[in-house]
Amino acid sequence: MNLFSEIRGLVLDALAQMQSDGALPEGLSFVNVAVEPPRDAAHGDMATNAAMVLAKPAKMKPRDIADVLAGKLATDERITSAEVAGPGFLNLRLAPAVWQGVLAAVLEKDTDYGRSAMGQGQKVNVEYVSANPTGPLHVGHTRGAVFGDALASLLAYSGHDVTREYYINDGGAQVDVLARSAYERYREANGLSPEIAEGLYPGDYLIPIGEALKEKYGDSLIDKPESEWLEELREFSTEAMMDLIRADLKALGVEMDVFFSEKSLYGTGRIEAALKSLTDKGLIYEGVLEPPKGKKPEDWEPREQTLFKSTEHGDDVDRPVKKSDGSWTYFAPDIAYHYDKVTRGFDALIDVFGADHGGYVKRMKAAVSALSDGTVSLDIKLTQLVKLWKNGEPFKMSKRAGNFVTLRDVVDQVGPDVTRFVMLTRKNDAPLDFDFDKVLEQSRENPVFYVQYAHARVMSVLRRAAEAGIAADDATLTEADLGKIDHASELTVAKKLAEWPRLVEIAARTNEPHRVAFYLYELAGDFHALWNKGNDETQLRFIQDGDVATSQSKIALARAVSVVISAGLGILGVTPAQEMR
Repeated sequence: MNLFSEIRGLVLDALAQMQSDGALPEGLSFVNVAVEPPRDAAHGDMATNAAMVLAKPAKMKPRDIADVLAGKLATDERITSAEVAGPGFLNLRLAPAVWQGVLAAVLEKDTDYGRSAMGQGQKVNVEYVSANPTGPLHVGHTRGAVFGDALASLLAYSGHDVTREYYINDGGAQVDVLARSAYERYREANGLSPEIAEGLYPGDYLIPIGEALKEKYGDSLIDKPESEWLEELREFSTEAMMDLIRADLKALGVEMDVFFSEKSLYGTGRIEAALKSLTDKGLIYEGVLEPPKGKKPEDWEPREQTLFKSTEHGDDVDRPVKKSDGSWTYFAPDIAYHYDKVTRGFDALIDVFGADHGGYVKRMKAAVSALSDGTVSLDIKLTQLVKLWKNGEPFKMSKRAGNFVTLRDVVDQVGPDVTRFVMLTRKNDAPLDFDFDKVLEQSRENPVFYVQYAHARVMSVLRRAAEAGIAADDATLTEADLGKIDHASELTVAKKLAEWPRLVEIAARTNEPHRVAFYLYELAGDFHALWNKGNDETQLRFIQDGDVATSQSKIALARAVSVVISAGLGILGVTPAQEMR
C-alpha cells in the first residue's frame, strides 16, 4: 500500500475526467504530476502540483485548473477538503479513516509494508569496499562498506535483483610490496630482526602471516633470492589478507555474493577482449595527449599511446589504456572488469568509491556507456572522509594497523549496530564526524539511541499488555477497532507511517540509503512525542485500564511503529532493540 500513489491515481483520474468534460485539452502529459507531503503540515496532509505543471501546456491559468480539480477531488470520500493555495498549488486533507487504514495495512503486511516492486527485477551490481588486500579495512572502508551494503538492501527491498560484489585489487605492484613485507615478518618468526624498509607495510597484522609462513616453509626461504619466493608469497599473503578482510566485514554484518580478482584479468585475454569491443566501435586509436591543462610538467614529453575515445561518451579528455612501453595502464583492467559486468547481464551498475576517486568518475562512466552502447547505467557514489573523536580529541591511530584506525577498532568500541547507523546519518558525499562518546549517549542527540529507544518502548508496551492479560498478538491487533485512533497526535504518527512506502521508492531511485535513517529518526520523534503526551493525558496511553478494546487499538498503533522501524533498520543492517538498559 502506497497511499501517496493511491491519491496520485485519484488526481490523475480527476484530470482525465476534466479532459472528458472539456475543462482540460487532450494530449497533456501527466508524468510530472506529483502528490507529496506539504512543506508545512499546517497546510494539509498532501499537496499536488498538478495545476502548476499543466498550466503552460494547457495554455490556462494554474488557479483555473486547480479550482476545477479541487471540486472533482472533494467528491471522493477520502478527501475532506481540497484548498487552492498561492498561484495554484492544491492542498488536500484526508479523512481519519484513511490514516486508520494505513495502520491496518502495516499490521497485515508486517515488514513487507513498504516493500516495492518498483525495481521490476532489474539486475543491479553493487560493488563496494574493494580495498587493496594489503592490510585491514580502515574507517574509510567502513563507511563505504556500510553505505554499499545498505544501498544493496534498499534496492533489494524495492524490487531489484541485487548482486553484492568486491573487486580484489591483487593485480598491481602493491601486492608485491605486501609479499616483501610478509617476508620480513617470516624472517622475524624465524628469530631474525625484520627489516621494515621505507615503503613496506609496518603493521603488526602481518606478524601472524609471518608465523604461518614459518609453519609452512620452516626456514627454507631464508636467504633465498626474491625471485624464488615472491610469486608464492604474493598468493599466500593476499589470501591471508582476504581472510582477514572477510572476517572484518562479517563483524560488521557485511557478506558479499562475489569476490572478483583483478589478477584473473591478466594473461587470460580478458583485457584484450574488452579493448577489442571498443576497437570494433572505432573508440581505440594511437595518439598523443595534450599536456595537463594549466601546467606543463618539466618532464612531460609528447608520446604516442593507445587511447580510448572517452570524450565521445562524456569525458573531458581521451584516456590512455596502454603505455608507450606496451604495458597496460591501470585503467585498462578496470575497463575489462566492467566489461565483464556488462557481459554478465546486469542492467545497472553501482560503484562505491572513496572521495579520492572523484577524478575517476567520468572516465569510468564513459567506458561503461561505450561497452554497453548506452544500455547499462553506471552510478558512482563517492563516500567522504570520516573524522573520529574520543574524549573531545581526534582518535589516535591503531598500532596494529601501523598508520590508521581499523574497522575492527570501531566495531570493538561501539558494536556493529551503532557503527552502521551512525555511518548513515549523513549523505555519503558529506563529511562525517564519528564521536565515540556521543554515539553511546542516551539522548535525543544520538539518533541511534533515539530510534532504538522508540522500538524498545513498543516492546515494553507489548510486555505490559501480556502482564495485564490483554491479547496483543498481530492477528488480534489487526482486528482491533482502529476507529478509536483519532487524536491529532496519534494521527500524526499514522501519517508518518504512510510516508514509508514513498520514502523507500525515493531512496531507491536516488541510491540514497541515508534517507531511511533520517526517516526513522523522524518517525521515532513523532512516537516519542505521543508517548510523552500520554504522561499528561491518560486517554493517549497505550494501556487503558479496564478497557481492552481501546487498549488494543492503541497498541496496534504502537505495534505498527515497531514494524516500520524494524523494516527500516533491516535495510540499514541494524538489529532492533528489544529493551534499553
